[in-house]
Amino acid sequence: MSEFHFLRPFWLLAFVPAALIAWRLWRSTDDRRTWRGVISEELLPHLVVGKEKRHRLQPVHMLLAGWLIGTMALAGPAWQREPAPFADDAAAVVIVLKVAPSMLTEDVQPDRLSRSVQKIRDLLKQRPGAKTALVAYAGSAHRVLPLTTDAEIVSTFAAELSPDILPREGDSAHAALTMASELLKKENERGWLLWIADSVAADQQAAIAKAQSTLAPTSLLVPETTGTEFETAQQAARAIDAELVSLTPDDTDVKQLLRRTVFSNVPDGSGGERWRDAGYFLVPVMALLTLFWFRRGWVIRGSLWGGSA
Repeated sequence: MSEFHFLRPFWLLAFVPAALIAWRLWRSTDDRRTWRGVISEELLPHLVVGKEKRHRLQPVHMLLAGWLIGTMALAGPAWQREPAPFADDAAAVVIVLKVAPSMLTEDVQPDRLSRSVQKIRDLLKQRPGAKTALVAYAGSAHRVLPLTTDAEIVSTFAAELSPDILPREGDSAHAALTMASELLKKENERGWLLWIADSVAADQQAAIAKAQSTLAPTSLLVPETTGTEFETAQQAARAIDAELVSLTPDDTDVKQLLRRTVFSNVPDGSGGERWRDAGYFLVPVMALLTLFWFRRGWVIRGSLWGGSA
């Protein structure tokens, strides 16, 4: 409790009108005050009926208590720290998907492109609320979706991609990866590229290698795991120091990719930079005080100006 303080101390100023209103209501409910100018103070206690009621719990007491507790809650009492809400910080991911005719090869069922889209969907299910963008390329690169937390729309757009809707065939992996990295920079996001391709053209390998220092950290998911095409993907991954992940029939590949999406984990007990607002714990107390107002005849007589109501 040595670190006890209020997160929003300006709300404590509400104590001033609370004290003023309570004092005025107290005076307006004082039956003796009306007779003090007529009956002497020595006789007044013996002539006023119901004098002991003033020592019992009255509505004005509960009104004042509720006001004070509510003010305390709004001021935000705090004395403990809690982990920051984004301590387990999922990285923003830009998916760079090759959408060329070769991705329709059926050596991976149902075909390389469809299986890649299924892996995208599986990955996004494990990253609820995290930001994801989508870039597609063949002979040219195109931003399909900017960073969004809507995983469903990313999955839907990825599923609709096909070589037929891209303007030309070819391999523009360098342009696509550069576009994806710039997208993260413009959004000022720490992030990661998930590059999905079955092969990389020789000229693209050279261009990507030259641009390595400007590219965001990258993982390359390859739909097939053997042959000349796979070897070109391996070479491209080595050129930019990318993690190479082979598509698997189970979720091993997705789990491997997920390890790249977490920036930091705050150890248990280490706390964070956020103070825990204990004002929420006062809300049930205020709710209990409202139960008194269901009592029969439980009203406040009087007004702020000393009249009756």
